[in-house]
Amino acid sequence: ESCLLPFSIQFHVGYVPSGGRVVGLSKLSRVADVFAKRLQNPQRLASEVCGALHASIQPAGVAVALQCWHIPLPENLKCKTLQGWISTSHSSRSGVFEGESSSFWNDFSALLKLRGIDMERDSHSASIAWCPLRSHDVPVCNGHCKKATTNGAISPKSVPAPSNMVSAVSSMLLSLGEDPFRKELVGTPQRYVQWLMKFRACNLDVKLNGFTLNNLSVYQSPAGDAADHRAIHSELHLPFCAQCEHHLLPFYGVVHIGYLDGGDGEVIDRSHFQALVHFYGCKLQVQERMTRQIAEAVYSVSHCGAIVVVEANHICMISRGIEKIRSSTATIAVLGQFLTDPSAKARFLQNVVDTTGLAV
Repeated sequence: ESCLLPFSIQFHVGYVPSGGRVVGLSKLSRVADVFAKRLQNPQRLASEVCGALHASIQPAGVAVALQCWHIPLPENLKCKTLQGWISTSHSSRSGVFEGESSSFWNDFSALLKLRGIDMERDSHSASIAWCPLRSHDVPVCNGHCKKATTNGAISPKSVPAPSNMVSAVSSMLLSLGEDPFRKELVGTPQRYVQWLMKFRACNLDVKLNGFTLNNLSVYQSPAGDAADHRAIHSELHLPFCAQCEHHLLPFYGVVHIGYLDGGDGEVIDRSHFQALVHFYGCKLQVQERMTRQIAEAVYSVSHCGAIVVVEANHICMISRGIEKIRSSTATIAVLGQFLTDPSAKARFLQNVVDTTGLAV
């Protein structure tokens, strides 16, 4: 509810039956889904699920523990895993689980620790902003927020959003049956528009750290023997975050880039590739087009061969439609000698496989 962006949740539920009443596992998941499918914040979600379960199955007590991950800002995304995300833990208890000395809560916590989950260590501090877009907000006495300033000037990351877009988002909230002036929703339209503006289209030429696209055809035959084994250079696990143009929801992941040098042995610095990935990622995109655009940009510099693989998780697949949790999509674009030399392509792809487990 702070920025209208999805966050990922893993629920852990414990209860002590009363009168021998035990419910099916699917019921617990369904109750969690009911309260998750609305504008939420983690602590309220934990409390609502706990209260609903306590009222419906009438146990001696209920404990709900939540692990939550909020997608970070594009510039803070570390890799395709959940590292680099804003992560917090929250809990809610009722009945015999209440109280710091509750043996039932201690048993529940011990079971979670068997799975590597330490609620005391990972619990969220109220002083830390849960939503990454809230980190630039400074609360004032009436519950509204103003933009953080530096030496009296508004931070460049906090440029006021267009008023017509903010009004449109407020209208969306009204259509959802929400009150845009509810305390928790004050500032939400502004934050969501700020997120969208990070993916604003631009007509700038690609001139990033030495990359300048030219009119070289990416389909022309490279000079020399197409099968000669020039050195394959690779830059793997370059993180990105883009905005799906079909659903206006984020997709994120990593880009793997391989290229053949022209025989001069010159290696392009990783920061150049990261800037290139950021340029094509920070706009409304589809994964297939982004893959091709990056490959064409790399080929225009290497002139011999380029191969790009993009692995991404799409929030639209997780939070709507088929709701396939942990599903991912891989796309590939191959140009130049990688098209005519299967062994070169195979060596690059094997390198990606060999290093996947080492990515951080």
